[in-house]
Amino acid sequence: MNRSMEAHDILQKRGFCIRSFGVARQAKLPGLIRNCPVLYDFSTTCKQMYKDLWRKNRECYSSNGILQLLGRNQRIKPHPERFQECSDPFDVIFTCEERVYDRVVQDLCTREQATFQPVHVVNVDIVDTLEEATLGAFLIYSLCQSLQQADDMEDSLGQLLLAAEEKTGKSFLHTVCFY
Repeated sequence: MNRSMEAHDILQKRGFCIRSFGVARQAKLPGLIRNCPVLYDFSTTCKQMYKDLWRKNRECYSSNGILQLLGRNQRIKPHPERFQECSDPFDVIFTCEERVYDRVVQDLCTREQATFQPVHVVNVDIVDTLEEATLGAFLIYSLCQSLQQADDMEDSLGQLLLAAEEKTGKSFLHTVCFY
């Protein structure tokens, strides 16, 4: 709801064909009590979530940025989507947390392979704050730009990630799965 949607917004504004997903059973937002998130079905629109949280505690959800986040999200797409329910193929999948990376790789490995088309799964660890989400989104954008300019993505991705690791000091997880 934060990191992937921020990357979605930045990449979409720069002309990339982009989709963003969650991997949990429900969309999750911070609740009023620490470690007690507010959960929504993936079919719940961002507008409905916004109205619900506004009604529950407008002041709290305004001050912690959640209403702002949902305002941004509803401009991007109507509702969150769950990765495990998408059968569309992708060339590259970026995740923003190792736990999500593991779930994406696990899901791809359990799917029946029909086309054997490769998909690169790359984790860019991003702290789940509004500021870090923006910085991480620009890092993902930079990686996407480099991949777009590469003559052969398959041969270039490993080198691009190594260069990004040297430049940023971050380490990236990367694996190839197949459809």
